[in-house]
Amino acid sequence: MTGHPEKAGVSQTERRLPILRRSWAFLVDALAATGTLLIGVLMLVICADAVARNTLGASLPLVSELGALMLVMIVYLQLATTVRADRLARTEIFFTGFRESYPRAGALLSAVFDAVGAAAIGGIAWSTVRILEKDWKSGEYIGVTGIATLPTWPFRVLILLGVTVAAIEFLMRVVAALRYAASGGAR
Repeated sequence: MTGHPEKAGVSQTERRLPILRRSWAFLVDALAATGTLLIGVLMLVICADAVARNTLGASLPLVSELGALMLVMIVYLQLATTVRADRLARTEIFFTGFRESYPRAGALLSAVFDAVGAAAIGGIAWSTVRILEKDWKSGEYIGVTGIATLPTWPFRVLILLGVTVAAIEFLMRVVAALRYAASGGAR
């Protein structure tokens, strides 16, 4: 046996696939972990605002605007993990039984579902690019000038990253489902 995997029937691409899959899984999990950390930050901001309201009689600046942007950012950062774990909401009463009874047809139905998801999330990513461009060019910010302001583009970049990764995850699921259906249901 030689040290060349190509001669042993394993192509260079096939050897790289496990590394790419692990790297992709790491990216998806890192985005989800970032979203989880941001939940903690958002909780601290809200608690600090509640304390300020009770002790100072006034709200902290940026809390409502920051909360709104962070909430959207958290959802999109964690979306790809939700897709990968097959935890999106759908009619499980029908779908689960259908997939078990008719694996190939269930895989095709999954491919359609995931293709629609990829198109929808891809559309959101495309519109986010336009919003990011506008925010970058105009110097868009949240808050009150002279009191506290933050630029919005860093939030938009993370939102774009999250939706782009989620759209790619949907596409990866489409390919996997079609492969499964083409193979006759063999893993």
